[in-house]
Amino acid sequence: MKWLLALVPFVAAGTIPLDNNVAAAPPAGSVLIKGVTYGGTGCPQGTVSSQFTDDRSTMTIIFDAYIASIGPGVAVTEQRKNCQLNVHLTYPGGFQYSVLSADYRGYANIQKGVTGTLKSTYYFSGQTDQTSTEYTFTGPVTGDYLKHDQADSTSIVWSPCGAEGLLNINSQVRLQASGSGTSSASGILTTDSTDLKFTQVVYVQWQACKK
Repeated sequence: MKWLLALVPFVAAGTIPLDNNVAAAPPAGSVLIKGVTYGGTGCPQGTVSSQFTDDRSTMTIIFDAYIASIGPGVAVTEQRKNCQLNVHLTYPGGFQYSVLSADYRGYANIQKGVTGTLKSTYYFSGQTDQTSTEYTFTGPVTGDYLKHDQADSTSIVWSPCGAEGLLNINSQVRLQASGSGTSSASGILTTDSTDLKFTQVVYVQWQACKK
């Protein structure tokens, strides 16, 4: 695949649904993450790590080099960075899952006339349906941010039923200047103001397959 750069193996046990309907979730210990592959201008080899919470209901993806910047002397290629992630899951027959929402955490320093965009598109291999989360910053804005986005169309974007599912996450960080007098405007959009890591938390929901 075009953006495939490295393989990071994981093994995780179990899952708990976001709601209290325990019957709609696979049994504890039955969900396994076989691997995560990634690649792109925002996630060179060796710059991505993944973690699950103790209850396995959320996944945190941490990028060490996911930074977009714009301004005088900054190359156009730095204005947009992207990353393609492929998460390979196995789970018992009779269940399927979808992406419910996402949290974006980071740092923005954007002058007037500059717009920043965080966007992720989720889809499953072999399926045409997609769902996306997106957030826009309009300069001037400076400081840390935390944004929770509810994914759209979650009711129609579900993993294969009773099979292994490859979840694809195509994300991007983009800066754009517009309007008169913005040629000298500058900005940076990343995550943390200290270690400059882009962190995204993905929330999933489970349901029993319909017979």
